[in-house]
Amino acid sequence: MIQIRRDWLPAVARAVIEESMPDHIRVTGSAGVATVTLARPEKKNALSIALRDEVSDAIGTLGRDENVKAVVITGEGNVFSAGFDLKEFRDLGDPEHARRLWASSDRFHHTILACPVPTIAAINGPALAGGFDLAVLCDLRIAASTASFAHPEIAFGDVVYGPLRELVGGAVARELALTGRAVGASEALALRLLSAVVPPDELAAEVERWTAQILQAPRELLVRTKQKIVRCSGAHPAATLDL
Repeated sequence: MIQIRRDWLPAVARAVIEESMPDHIRVTGSAGVATVTLARPEKKNALSIALRDEVSDAIGTLGRDENVKAVVITGEGNVFSAGFDLKEFRDLGDPEHARRLWASSDRFHHTILACPVPTIAAINGPALAGGFDLAVLCDLRIAASTASFAHPEIAFGDVVYGPLRELVGGAVARELALTGRAVGASEALALRLLSAVVPPDELAAEVERWTAQILQAPRELLVRTKQKIVRCSGAHPAATLDL
């Protein structure tokens, strides 16, 4: 878990966080970098509707703030995220619940993909299913050596395929999406899925080293570069599980 001073946060971002995000995420910041921590360790940071909506609200607010030049996403405890909260799939027969679940999913994926400033996944442990998608949707991925990646949901659901293919190429993306096999941190680094792998107790320092390099650029240049990244990644459908 990465600890960054909360008192740096601009007043508008702090107001959003304090009013609507007390339970599922934690947002902290220091010197141009905001960190969003998934804070459901007892549930392996499962991506519930409430958590996804809080992340979307936070990323949206932070991305518009002129003081923010990069956003880090990490998990509390020893798991980055085990994916979507499967309990919420039991009530898909309720049309209103189904609408809310898929709308939350689409907004969550699009908000991270299109964040106007660079995003870094600080992967503190396993990133599975939707947690794997979350990591892939970020611009950079720095991982602890305990991290692993897999799409076990292939038996019953879709994966976010396009961004994964952009990172590792079609052959590897097809293999991972069709088989669901697990990839450890070392292999993920060799596949260029990750930018760096370090021991767990060095993750915070390694992320700080990468963000320091990003912070050398003025925000307006980072925003223009991020626009190019989003544009070159191709047109994305409204339903993000069609990616």
